[in-house]
Amino acid sequence: MDRPALYITRLLPQPVLEAIPRQYRLLPLPSDAPPTATELREGFAEADAVICSLTDRIDASLLSCSTRLKIIANYAVGYNNIDVAAAAQRGIVVSNTPDVLTDATADLTWALLLAVSRRIVEGDAWVRTGTWPGWKPTQMLGSEVSGKTLGIIGMGRIGQAVAQRAAGFRMPVMYAGRQSVSPPPGMVWIRRSLPDLLAESDFLSLHVPLTEATHHLIGARELAAMKPSSFLINTSRGPVIDEAALLSALKTGAIAGAGLDVYEQEPTVSAGLVTLPNVVLLPHLGSATVETRVRMGLVCLNNIAAVLEGRAAPNRVI
Repeated sequence: MDRPALYITRLLPQPVLEAIPRQYRLLPLPSDAPPTATELREGFAEADAVICSLTDRIDASLLSCSTRLKIIANYAVGYNNIDVAAAAQRGIVVSNTPDVLTDATADLTWALLLAVSRRIVEGDAWVRTGTWPGWKPTQMLGSEVSGKTLGIIGMGRIGQAVAQRAAGFRMPVMYAGRQSVSPPPGMVWIRRSLPDLLAESDFLSLHVPLTEATHHLIGARELAAMKPSSFLINTSRGPVIDEAALLSALKTGAIAGAGLDVYEQEPTVSAGLVTLPNVVLLPHLGSATVETRVRMGLVCLNNIAAVLEGRAAPNRVI
């Protein structure tokens, strides 16, 4: 019997490739470059299982040529890149990688929050020019973090992990979400309406999936409702923010700053954002630790093994 064919759309960490069981036939060795439309169609046409990334658009047309495909293992938590309805119609399982990237993304959220509020990137760049004249009492004053109010939109796994880290900064935590959540013992998390959350937060962090309901969740009206001294942090999905509205808010001082790991038209970033000193820009690093990216790949392989062996995928989304 032929070994099941496995197609991987992007190069994964070496420990993941080495963990591919001998019973799989790996289709052409994946590359760091995005696959072309032709490469995607050829891979999906031949594969019994696919590991794809969040930048791969898996639509009904692509799935129509997937006559052997049994599972799409998305190398991400979110799966807005996949037409899940079309996959369900064809009986194709879709899985994701929850839990394993929670801490890495929560840590990066705090890195952005601290970097933009304390002007870390600006200071680093200044020192590297060799023109820093030395310490002054009024030099590069930033914003206090400890004791300020943290607002979180989306209180899932990552949102809760971010909230837990706020305890070390003695920050009151408020959140807006579809349902109430219970904090760990000794912590208090207050559920608020979105308008109240916008008005009261000193730092607003976004942790929602990208859906029709969350597209441009933060636009001109929401930004105008925030404090002029507040900061916006986004490690979820770029289109959750209206980037043009954010650019205007940053230029006019409607908010104090932003820390962004994701963008509305990745990898393109609005040109105006690049020139602003009050925004920190990262190249989608949320889960980018060696440990996390390896665990994500192993979760994908675990889901594939289950489905191809006739068992339920542990992380099935449809």
